[in-house]
Amino acid sequence: MRGLAPVAVGGTVTYAGQTHPADGNACIVVASPERSREMSRDPRVRVRVLAFAQGRAEPGYMPYAPVIAARKALRSCGLEPSQLKAIKSHNPFIVNDLVFARETGLDPMRMNNFGCSLVFGHPQGSTGTRLVIELIEELALQGGGIGLYHGCAAGDSGAALVIEVGDRPA
Repeated sequence: MRGLAPVAVGGTVTYAGQTHPADGNACIVVASPERSREMSRDPRVRVRVLAFAQGRAEPGYMPYAPVIAARKALRSCGLEPSQLKAIKSHNPFIVNDLVFARETGLDPMRMNNFGCSLVFGHPQGSTGTRLVIELIEELALQGGGIGLYHGCAAGDSGAALVIEVGDRPA
């Protein structure tokens, strides 16, 4: 990767720091608690959406949009970034994760523990769904907790989803 030329003359950013095109698909089924228990591989696990938010950054500052969305989502459920057990990000450019870590004070090594779109590519439309599924799985493997998915979109916008994975009430 050291041999790659910068995207802009005199710059430091190369094409190694962005996603590659990929094909893929994914879906999530939203169901009642009863129906989800019937369909689940492990009916003891409960997944709840705690918050969703969107944000928009100034034109040309797309990496900040997910930060804005994540702060809104966390604020709406009274949480701080330090309380998150797992974090997944749609990062079509590595700079997105670096900005998020700097702005939230989180260690970037806490994000995307099982890979990210820089690794598996960026199939349009299914990237976020795949990462939300991975977030649920990671939290379940850790015995539950609260996690955050955040990502950017066209037009300097972003979205964030806070979920909780835990045991179903008896």
